[in-house]
Amino acid sequence: MTPEQHPAHPPVVPIPQDPFIPTRRLQRLVNIFPGGQFLRYIGVGLFNTVFGYCTFAITLFLLGHVVPQRFLYLTVIAASLISTPFNITVAYFGYKFFVFKTRGNYLMEWFKCFGVYGLGMLPGLFALSAVTRLLQATIHAHGPALHADIATLAAHLHGPALAALRKLSSGKAAAGYIAGAFVQGFTTIFSFVGHKKVTFKTKPA
Repeated sequence: MTPEQHPAHPPVVPIPQDPFIPTRRLQRLVNIFPGGQFLRYIGVGLFNTVFGYCTFAITLFLLGHVVPQRFLYLTVIAASLISTPFNITVAYFGYKFFVFKTRGNYLMEWFKCFGVYGLGMLPGLFALSAVTRLLQATIHAHGPALHADIATLAAHLHGPALAALRKLSSGKAAAGYIAGAFVQGFTTIFSFVGHKKVTFKTKPA
């Protein structure tokens, strides 16, 4: 045997990776959610969630003076439809300037932003109405216990906070506000992927 056939130092064989670790899927997930960008999105998203819920709650409050309470499961849909265009516009500028930091193309990105939110809006409206009716039934079933808790909380409040609590606790109106907060919180991840892949997608250099 020649030295070429039996080298003194055989080549090092790399240790195979664990086949149960989905490296490609993990890498794709990292590419979709880069740390800095996603953290900025969470910050802007939190502001948009609070802002959007406030406009929804104000609209629902105003509609509550016009529409009878028995139609609350429909009033929440109207409040969402009225407040959504303004909320989407505010969210668009926040994402454009602070998260994805794209330049120009304002009108097209704005339309795409409406498209992304519109894609998830119809299921959200059905969920909003369904959750409202479910909460109405739950509040009705546990009415005495809830009124006792509200009375305890009211003893520690005064002024506008007490007036708001009494307004929300009268009848089943609180169900619409709780349902709005519940549905609003589930749109963050979906909208981030949609904005990254559609609204603010940039062409590779």
